[in-house]
Amino acid sequence: MDVFEAVADPSRRSVLELLADGEQPAGTLVATLPSLSQPAVSRHLRILRESGLVEVRPEGQRRIYALRPDGLTEIDRWIGRYRRFWADHLDSLERHLERSTDA
Repeated sequence: MDVFEAVADPSRRSVLELLADGEQPAGTLVATLPSLSQPAVSRHLRILRESGLVEVRPEGQRRIYALRPDGLTEIDRWIGRYRRFWADHLDSLERHLERSTDA
């Protein structure tokens, strides 16, 4: 599965959001996502790991998950092609706001 398929799932995006705040043990992720069963969270973590978005390290009996920033490179590259549209819109908004406050 590629990174775009991996992030297409809302549950996996929720896991990524949690990991954006820092590494987490698998048990904490399960507890933080009560709408998902432990096997479902494990499945999502496996997919995220296999797609290169997260990494895992053992710590005793626990498994600690963390984002792999380089895993997001492909998404960043794709989004990069569209950033100019955001910049153009933000520039237009800024000009509009300046005209509105000058009037």
